[in-house]
Parts: sequence; C-alpha cells; structure tokens
Amino acid sequence: MLSTTGLPQGAVPKLERPGPLRDRVYEALLELITTRALQPGQHLVESELAGHLGVSRQPVREALQRLSTEGWVDLRPAQGAFVHEPTEEEADQLLTVRTLLEAEAARLAAADAGKAAIGVLEEMCAEGERAVAADDVDRAVTMNARLHAKIMELAGNAVLAELAAQVDRRVRWYYTPVARQRGRQSWIEHRELIAAIADRDEQRATAVMRAHTEHTRKMYHERDK
Repeated sequence: MLSTTGLPQGAVPKLERPGPLRDRVYEALLELITTRALQPGQHLVESELAGHLGVSRQPVREALQRLSTEGWVDLRPAQGAFVHEPTEEEADQLLTVRTLLEAEAARLAAADAGKAAIGVLEEMCAEGERAVAADDVDRAVTMNARLHAKIMELAGNAVLAELAAQVDRRVRWYYTPVARQRGRQSWIEHRELIAAIADRDEQRATAVMRAHTEHTRKMYHERDK
C-alpha cells in the first residue's frame, strides 16, 4: 500500500503566507493531489504529511476533513484517509461538462478578442510547445491550464468563469495522466483554436474547442487500454 512517505523530490509546495494555516495546508495537499504527486488510492498518513509540510497534525487533519467533504479524499473507518480514486463515470461526467463550458468560452472569446489578447495566447502556446519538446509534463499541464483559463477570461462571462473555476482543478487531475500521450497534438489543436479566435470565427472556434476537449476525454478513458 502506498503511503505519503517518499514524495517526489520538489513535489511538496511551500506554504504561502499569510493566511490561516489550515487553509494553506489544504491548498498544499490539493496541489499534491491534482498534480498526482499523491496518487489516487494513496494512503495519507497525518504524521507524515505534517512532517513534509512542517506543521502539526491538527491543520493536516482539518485539511483532510475538508478534502473529504469536497470528494478529493476518502476517509475510511479504522483505516484512515486515502486519495479518492475517480470512477470512469465521474471522469466522463466532469469532462463532458468541461466540453460544454469551454466550447461556449471559445465562441465568446472569438466574438471579442483583440490583437493583444491573441498575442498572449500565442505566447502561452509557444511555452506549452517548448514544455512538450523538453518532455516537461508538469510545465505542459500548467500551461494547458493557463491557456484554457485565459480563453475563459476572454469570454467575458463572469458566471461561465465561476462555473469553469469549479471544475478546473479536477480537469487538471484528469488531464495529468494523459498529458504525455496528448503531447504535441494537443498544442497543434491549441494553435488551430487560437487561429479561429483571431479570425473572429465563432463557429470554428466552438467546433475546434469541442473536438479538442473531446480528444482529452476519450484519451483519458483509453489510457490503460
């Protein structure tokens, strides 16, 4: 059984200050889960986590309770805490919702994005391409999330952005295992998407984003086959 002992070198994020300690511990643990430094099914030992983070066990316990409420951690009687193992149905539902939100964001961005915004998207895409070329999966995942977040920002719809923010971390969680497989093709699709937005082609931007997110969903389900 995997435990928290032996986390990858450099995986443990530094706790940001200021802010309540329990909140900072929560954010640190959530980052370790979404990046899969702590893997689905992994046993989470309070004392070990506290040692890694340089805190007492109490804020770790509080953070695990919150993560359990949000579905990131499973608390099992007489066994302890474990990183939640998402079912195929959970992943499919989340990634389907993501497709709906992102496709609409792409359409809205295409309707109103200016030259400066397109430049930012192109710079992000170039950074993502460099990460793929260097086989830097963590950086590629980060840049993928940033590019999609920027498109959501350009959509200019606060309610849509709020809904997207609720699923963003789970999207990263599901994307990380297939990021290397998606590799260069994902960024080719990003280039196509940026071109559609730059051309103010709402219909094409919607279609490209829908296909792009669907490719990720399908690859997630096929990852172990």
